[in-house]
Formats: sequence, structure tokens, C-alpha cells
Amino acid sequence: MTGRRDSLRAVFARHRPQLLPTVLLLWTTMLAGTALLGLSGGFLTAAALAGAAGLGNGFNFFSPSAGIRGLTMARIVSRYFEKLVGHDATLRIARDLRVWFFRRALPLAPARLGGTRTGDLLARLLGDIGEVDGLLVRAIGPLLALAGLSMVAVLSAALILPAAGVLLAVMAALIGVAVPWLGVRGRDREEADRAAHRTALRTAAFEGLEGAGDLAALQAGAAWQLKVRVAAKQVAARDRRRRWRLLAGTTLHGVLAGLGLVAMIALALSAAEQQQIDAALAAGLVFLTVAAIELWAGLGQAWQSLQSGRIAAARLQDIVEQPPSVDEPSQPVPVPARGDLRWEQVCFQWPGAARPVLERLDLRLAPGERIAIGGDSGCGKTTLSSLLLRLWDPQQGRLTYGGHDLRRFSQSAWHAQLAWLPQNAPVFAGSVADNLRIGDPQADDARLWQVLQRVRLADWARANAGLATWVGENGATMSAGQARRLALARALLREAPILVLDEPTEGLDVDTARALLLDLAGLLEGRSLLMITHDTLPEGVVDARYRLRDGRLRREE
Repeated sequence: MTGRRDSLRAVFARHRPQLLPTVLLLWTTMLAGTALLGLSGGFLTAAALAGAAGLGNGFNFFSPSAGIRGLTMARIVSRYFEKLVGHDATLRIARDLRVWFFRRALPLAPARLGGTRTGDLLARLLGDIGEVDGLLVRAIGPLLALAGLSMVAVLSAALILPAAGVLLAVMAALIGVAVPWLGVRGRDREEADRAAHRTALRTAAFEGLEGAGDLAALQAGAAWQLKVRVAAKQVAARDRRRRWRLLAGTTLHGVLAGLGLVAMIALALSAAEQQQIDAALAAGLVFLTVAAIELWAGLGQAWQSLQSGRIAAARLQDIVEQPPSVDEPSQPVPVPARGDLRWEQVCFQWPGAARPVLERLDLRLAPGERIAIGGDSGCGKTTLSSLLLRLWDPQQGRLTYGGHDLRRFSQSAWHAQLAWLPQNAPVFAGSVADNLRIGDPQADDARLWQVLQRVRLADWARANAGLATWVGENGATMSAGQARRLALARALLREAPILVLDEPTEGLDVDTARALLLDLAGLLEGRSLLMITHDTLPEGVVDARYRLRDGRLRREE
């Protein structure tokens, strides 16, 4: 956890001004409904007795009627504002929870999050956050409001008849606390298992849709659909078990409520017969009990929602509380404007790997120099860029810039010196301008057109809708070469002194790849270039070529 101010609890604490009125309004709604039922029952009983005794002319119809109308209006108004304030708070919490999750999780990407499947992350983002953001209206609010209402109901019953207050308190303890507790006691493991299987189902569905083309080509769609159906059945079985637990609790609630209500009727009739209270108050006690029992019926669902929310919160914490792969310096130093970038005796071994991927590696990249690094797949080329980006730090040796160890720079300050084009750089659903401004949010239209011209995309954009040209998800409306050039344009917009290209021609045809490489020298404008590639490069693209083998670099002539 990065601190109390950025904890999950702090997200809810920031909305305390909305949480307290929500609980108070919910309590007022429940209180008005309970009082309305009690007053109505007492009034009808008293009116019936007065009519039977021939005392209708002297009976006060107006005060109880006014009270019933007042409570009805109070219940309507409080219910409206409870929904208004409660759902407003819930939506705000939902927004801030997602911001909190992204703020805490994104610094872990890709190093720490690389071991988590995309479908799993999606399930946590949608399912788990959905469980947590609804805690206010599904669990916390109802439980607090019902606790307050139960105390008022017990106190009211005790003022009318002390024995009735004791009986109602016992019913509250049994129906309101014991029965829900039995329903959730020791069920954390089952809820965690249910959440894990729901995640597995979402992951299978997501990955099946994402890889639908490959599954169709391999005729593996039926097998994958079977996998999804099996996962769905496993989730259904756990949901069914959960409903049976709720049904068992509801049944026990009904039995205890029936016994308690019979006991309250007997107690109220006995007290009225002995003239300890009049008949109207006796009826009021019975209807007060009925109203409380009706409200307590929702406690089982509220307790289950609270338990599910706790499990979901723990799953979110499991993601965001992973230790970062690199540490921020306590006193960062400024990053020099220009300088040599050096790998000095760098050794690196991936966690869990049997052998190091880099061993005593040395490399120098001077300002404005262009170098390319090649090698077989898996030899460690991408590891070089990962260390440069400080996604990881070397176990031995160091990387320096301008004579300073990269570990002395803050992450944000160092990343500002880099423009990175990863191997599978995404093109996002949106306009051309939206995609470009990811590289520089402040860039004006003139600068966007300038960079499009430099990567030879300006004519294509003009032939469509200009900067407003819609780019489909993953560049669906563009060719592979156009999508790669758009991603390169986005990187060039950063105006960073070091450009890092990881397999820039991946997925491109030979002519497009050659054209892109030949354009690079003119696009750099004095920047340093580190290119990771396994392709043969045309002459003049780079100043030096290296080959990575057995953890070390060898310069090629």
C-alpha cells in the first residue's frame, strides 16, 4: 500500500459527506414506513372498537389521519432524496475506484502485471470494482440504517410495554444478527472460490472473442466454446449454492419471525386484557413487529453483499499492492538535457529463469547516434529496452545517462527523455488526432499535420476526414503499414532525445518495411536511436550494428 491517502478505505472516506446523508435518509425512510404501519394499525383498531362500542361521534379521526398523511409524505420525500443522494454517491465512488485502481496498477505495468492475464484484469476491473462500488447501497447503508431502526423500534416498544421491548430485542438479535451471521459464517473461502470462477469465465469469454480469428482458422472454436460452457456451469453451480444458503437463511428467518410475531400477539393481547395498555397500542405493537420483520428480511442479502464486497476488495488489493519492480529514489537528481547513455557491465536474470539473459554487457549510445541490435529470438534484445525504460533494474552493473545512474532519476523525469515504439504498439479506437495526442496532449493541429507529413500519412488523412479520420480498434480501418506509421508518429511527437524502436517493421511487407526504415534517418532530427530488430537493415539507416549472443554484444562490420 502506498499510504493511507491512496488506500481503498480512503476512496470511501473522501465521500463521507454523501455517505452520512444517504444512511440518514435511508434510516428516515425505514422509520417513516415502520411508524406508518404501526400508526395505521393502531388507528384502524381504535376506529373499529369505537364503532363497535357506538362511540364514533367522540372518536378523534383527525389527529391519526394527519399523522398517517404526514408519515406517508415523509416516506415519499425521504425515499426520493435517499435514491438521489445514494446513487450520486455510488456513481462518484465507482468513478474514483476506477481512477484509484488505474493509478495504482498502471505503474506495475508491464513488469508486474505481465504475469496476470488480461481477462483476469478485466474481470477485476468490471466485476470486483462493481461489487465494491455498490457496497453503500447494497450493504453498508441498509445495515447501518437497520441497526438504527432496530434500536428505535425496541425503545418504542419498551416505552409502550417493557416486556414487548425485551421480546423485540430478542427477535432483533436472532433475526437481525444471528440468522445472517449463520449465513455468512466461514463462507469467505466459498465466496473467494466463486469470485475466482467468475473471473475464469470472463477470462475465457474475453480471450475467445479476442482470438476468434485464430480459433476459426484452427477449427478450435467448438473446443473453446465447450471450455466456456464448462466455466459457465461451474459459476452457475456456485451461484446456486449461494442462493440455497440465502434461501436457508430466509426460511429460518421466516420460522423465527412467525414465532416472534405469535409471541408478540399473545403478549399484546394479554397486556390489553389486563388493561396494562389500551387496544390501539396493543395493535400498534403488533404492526410495529410486522414492519420490523419485513425490514429484517433484507439483512441476509445485505450481509452477503458485504461479504462479496470484502472478497472483491481483497482481490483488488492483491493486484495494486504488488511491490514495484523498481524503486523510486528518495532524493532524485535532475536529468541532464543531453549525454551519453551507457550500459556498464550489466547482468540481468528474469525472476524464475534458470540462467541470466545478459552477462557483463557493455554498450554506449552517444547523443545523435543511431545503433541497431539484432539477435535470435529470446536472446535478450527486448530485455535491453526494458532496462533502459527502467521496467526492471539490473542485478549487477548499471545504466547511466550523462554520468548519472538511472536509479537516481525519478521514473517520470527519465521517461520524459524517451520516445518508445514497442513491438506491438496499439492503435486506439478514436480519431487520428486522438491517437497522436497521446504522444503530446498539447500539440496543435499544425504540429499534427507536420508529423503526419514526416511519416507519409498526410495524403491518406486528407483523402479521408483529415485529423478527424476514425481509426478502428487496433487500427482496423488502416493497413498494417499505416498503423505502424501512425504509432511512429505518436512516438516522434514526444520530442524526446532518445528514440527506442522495438521491431519497428514487425508485420509489415518488405516494401513498406524498407520505406519506413529509409525514412528513419530524416525523421530523427538529431535524436539518438536504439533499434531492436532481427531484420537486415538498408545501408545508412544506423551508424552501428550489434548482435546479441550469449548475453553479450558483438559489433558487426
